[in-house]
Amino acid sequence: MLAIKTISPKSIVFRRAVRLMGSQFEISVVGESHLWAEDCFATAIAEISRVEKLLSAFGDDSCINQINGSAGIAPVKVNPEIFRLIDRSLQISALTHGAFDITYYAEGNDYAETSGAAVKTVINTNYENIVVDARAQTVFLREAGMRISFAANGKGYAADRAKYVLQLAGVNSGVINAGGDLLTWGLQPGDEPWTVAAADQSQQDQPFADVIISNMAVATSVNTENNATVIDKKLLGTFVPKKGFPVSKIKSVSIISTTAEMADAMASPVLSMGINAGLYLVNQLNQVAAVIVDDHDRVYTSKSISIN
Repeated sequence: MLAIKTISPKSIVFRRAVRLMGSQFEISVVGESHLWAEDCFATAIAEISRVEKLLSAFGDDSCINQINGSAGIAPVKVNPEIFRLIDRSLQISALTHGAFDITYYAEGNDYAETSGAAVKTVINTNYENIVVDARAQTVFLREAGMRISFAANGKGYAADRAKYVLQLAGVNSGVINAGGDLLTWGLQPGDEPWTVAAADQSQQDQPFADVIISNMAVATSVNTENNATVIDKKLLGTFVPKKGFPVSKIKSVSIISTTAEMADAMASPVLSMGINAGLYLVNQLNQVAAVIVDDHDRVYTSKSISIN
């Protein structure tokens, strides 16, 4: 575990907002020099941009495009970074019983919901049909028309990488806000720990705004269909189990974890599972916590969180 260093009395928080990966990123670093902070921002932006290109499915040199294009045909040799990300994604899929799933069916394919054969094809398109070979460093999508996307955990991974390069550059304290998902390390000026509200001023009115999140990540998923009995499978960025779960009483789910990638990946699955099943899952995990707010603004927390 990284040691928390004392912040200089002259230190302040420098912030830079930039649009990357289709979302608003805000990068905050604690230091004394504006010029130093500008160099830090450039370093973080360059890394996030690198990850965005790495995870893109566009371009002939795109590894993801090659994997998708070879679906049902042959395995594709991938670079170690992509392989590890896919492997971790599969582990989360297994952990959530398919609630998190990086696979989808290619747009433009003829799979009308009224067709029994077509429905079978869609059902077969899931994480269990991704074959990874650690020795050969290959990835194979068994079903023709299968695709993979990191829409649900890509921003979290990019935030983790930005934090990593900033720490290498000597940034001992900071925050990466990736579209409302937070990743913090170190302390605020005055040697105060980061809280949800301190890391993101827009969340001051949240019932868990005072929760300490120094050296942690927080990702929030909001239920935009409060009156629905199940989350629509076609909702962008939402991954649901094949049979669906009632979610009408959930307003939002916030996952706290040691990495933004894990928090980002777990938020929507817990939202889709409902209060009891979601908390039961989180309570089985190490270094993962959850705060659930229902449509009456009642707060439910996993066993590792206490909110006054």
